[in-house]
Amino acid sequence: MRVSKWGNSLAVRLPADVVEALGLKEGDEVDFKADPLNTHSLSLVRRLTKAEAMEKLKSFRGMMPAGFKFNREEANER
Repeated sequence: MRVSKWGNSLAVRLPADVVEALGLKEGDEVDFKADPLNTHSLSLVRRLTKAEAMEKLKSFRGMMPAGFKFNREEANER
């Protein structure tokens, strides 16, 4: 991939195989993350849509013990 000038910014054009592998379409949001152990390595991750994030959160239902109550004060004690 080549870094190109795009207005006042720099841009990278994604190859078709990367777009296909991530299931990207125009308008999708992505994040680049630098590998802290290798300064020459990046990861590209497609951000979840709000609907996808809600579905993932719903999968946690029933994983907490019956009667569990979150206590903010207890969680933030130092």
